[in-house]
Amino acid sequence: MELPSTKPYLLRAIWEWCCDNGFTPYIAVQVDARTQVPREFVRDGQIVLNLGPDATNKLQMGNELIEFQARFGGVARELSVPVGQVSAIYARENGAGMAFEVGDEALPFDEDEEAVPVDEVPEDEPPSPSRPEGGRPKLQRVK
Repeated sequence: MELPSTKPYLLRAIWEWCCDNGFTPYIAVQVDARTQVPREFVRDGQIVLNLGPDATNKLQMGNELIEFQARFGGVARELSVPVGQVSAIYARENGAGMAFEVGDEALPFDEDEEAVPVDEVPEDEPPSPSRPEGGRPKLQRVK
């Protein structure tokens, strides 16, 4: 009998740790055909998303999907991320977090497919988060 994945539980635990300690939880996602995110912000098949309480609305971190609303360029969007496509969760401020294997069940994603016009993004709102100060995030791979 195959045991259920610990990944969704670890994601929720690190998200809670970040929020409890005043850090901003970010997730890195390998985008596939099932991942519902603004395609104009996908770079090299990946997107980094802010999951902080101030950046999300109606956040649901389930065992199969992470679903929430977020604003991009001032426009509210509905996002849905399969848990299996999350490659990392970490605190923006210090890079503390955890990296994960991305599932083999990923559906191919073509960045040119279903392209959405790029919203105008104000200069003070970069399209993707900057790297934490102090170098690379310190992540632990979990299988």
